[in-house]
Amino acid sequence: MDLQFLFHLPAVLLLLASVSTSYGYFISIDAHSEECFFEKVTSGTKMSLMFEVAEGGFLDVDVKIYGPDGNIIHSGDRESNGKYTFAAHMDGNYKYCFSNAMSTMTPKVVVFSIDIGEKPKEAAGAETDANHNKLAEMINELSTALTGVKHEQEYMEVRERIHRSINDNTNSRVVLWSFFEALVLVAMTLGQVYYLKRFFEVRRVV
Repeated sequence: MDLQFLFHLPAVLLLLASVSTSYGYFISIDAHSEECFFEKVTSGTKMSLMFEVAEGGFLDVDVKIYGPDGNIIHSGDRESNGKYTFAAHMDGNYKYCFSNAMSTMTPKVVVFSIDIGEKPKEAAGAETDANHNKLAEMINELSTALTGVKHEQEYMEVRERIHRSINDNTNSRVVLWSFFEALVLVAMTLGQVYYLKRFFEVRRVV
């Protein structure tokens, strides 16, 4: 292994931890309500939002992303999942909102993550040394790849949990329906036996 790389390994790990920031949330949104989250970033910073509706109703929510100036960056209605990536166009607080206003009584459970990417080189202060710049680029690419893998794993975990819940619910309904059918068949059988018994019964005349 390259001794120069081992010499820079502590710095590599430190930079890898600071290249991007990821926040994961698991929230419940009541009917006719909205939940919002804020992130303060500098202009040019890359941000991404990944979400999945895990439980509730038709598994859909309204999603809106606002800039510091109040303008809507993204708006989606009745979405079950999604991933949106954009760059901050100005300094300030960016707002992510999940709305369950369309639901009359059913709360929704939403799993989502917010990723804050690397700051622009002007804001972060780019290295002047060519080797350090190349190392930083490699770290940035590795961090992006690891973040993508982490998000895919979280997405697959949520999807697996949703499908398992749907399957369990379907199996419960099948069992209940089978039990109901069995009761109906037993009732019909007893009714037919009683009817035939009464039909062939010889009435005695006193």
